Amino acid sequence: MELFIAFILGITIGSFLNVVILRIPRDESVVFDASHCYSCSKPLKPWHNIPIFSWLFLRGKCSYCHSKISPMYPAIELLSGLVFVVLANKFGISFPVLMIAMSFLMLLALSMIDFKYKMVPDSLNLLAILFAVFGAWSLNGVILNLQNALLFAGGFTLLRFSLSYMLTSSARRRAKKTMTSWTKNYHAYPFIEAMGEGDIMVAATMGALLGVKLTLVAIFLSALLALPVMLALRNRSAEEQRVPFVPFLAMATFIVYIFDSPILAYIEANY
Repeated sequence: MELFIAFILGITIGSFLNVVILRIPRDESVVFDASHCYSCSKPLKPWHNIPIFSWLFLRGKCSYCHSKISPMYPAIELLSGLVFVVLANKFGISFPVLMIAMSFLMLLALSMIDFKYKMVPDSLNLLAILFAVFGAWSLNGVILNLQNALLFAGGFTLLRFSLSYMLTSSARRRAKKTMTSWTKNYHAYPFIEAMGEGDIMVAATMGALLGVKLTLVAIFLSALLALPVMLALRNRSAEEQRVPFVPFLAMATFIVYIFDSPILAYIEANY
């Protein structure tokens, strides 16, 4: 019964998460206006908004204009429900677990927006960090989560600065080889950013959720998960090779969080 309650709560929040994923990139309010079809603009009835089931009953089409409704909507709702179920099965239902689940749902929303629009909204990133910090069972746990969040935010900021400096310096050296008297007073090379600011904030969320050791494992795992995709796109254009990394960070964070005990046991036994 507890897991059923967790699933219902998860898919309900997941239904609202669809609104967040759709509207925030468009700079629209997530509260007003009421849910409506983006093809015919007609407001939806309450029975059109039942998570998962409405999409199935409507056969993936608008009740009014019969335009197709993306399967992303029930998929996000189902994933949200599964996140709640997995966490409730591991820890039970409590306020800290609710905060942790909400942090993962923010990461899910960030992943979808990053994948579709290649943007990482600060509002959702800040919510993810806030939920992660307060996903603790004691005041000392909240303080430790905050310390870990700041540690990885600072570490990723330093890494971003260092890598960006090296990449930009390399571009500058190449540009000097083709410099002429007409261009010597101009910057004929780009400033190259190694990673986005959104990745830094996601790293803070990872630190708050996982702690130092497990966050390092999650970062390594995210690189492994992204590697096949990057290899598959290596012959594409420069724009197509820009792989959104937040989905891999989020996926790795959830995997490591669920299997934290065996991972920590392996680390302590071998290192």
